[in-house]
Amino acid sequence: MIRPATPQDAPQIAAIWNHAIRETTITFNPVEKSAAEVAELTARACLVWEEAGRVLGFARYFQFRGGEGYRYTVEHTIMLHADGHGQGGGRQLMTALCADAKAAGMHTMFAGCSAENPGAVAFHARMGFQEVARLPEVGFKFGRWIDLVLMQKTL
Repeated sequence: MIRPATPQDAPQIAAIWNHAIRETTITFNPVEKSAAEVAELTARACLVWEEAGRVLGFARYFQFRGGEGYRYTVEHTIMLHADGHGQGGGRQLMTALCADAKAAGMHTMFAGCSAENPGAVAFHARMGFQEVARLPEVGFKFGRWIDLVLMQKTL
């Protein structure tokens, strides 16, 4: 089931996010998220995929860049628990997130995908996002430079 996140989901969301921070290059951020920090984020455009009381994924959107001129453009984060891959929950989350952003008056959504995560690039392409830029060596993690793939979808 896809539903709005609540502060009570924060520990499970943080666990998914922190695993990605510690173990992967899907995020370039090396600093883990606290449950309190995540609880604050759940108040703003955050959805979860829940099965039998267990959060298997989350997605959220936020303003792409600061300033009034970007008010209709958002970027998003989507992450799944390792047990959630290949079950369709990611597609459901992304579909619901795009619908929510469109209903909120947003015009376009960006995805910033690590070039080391070709699965994310392929997933976003299947969801209607188009690659608009590759930014060489803008991320640094685990002692190496990583390219960022920017993908965009008009809502």
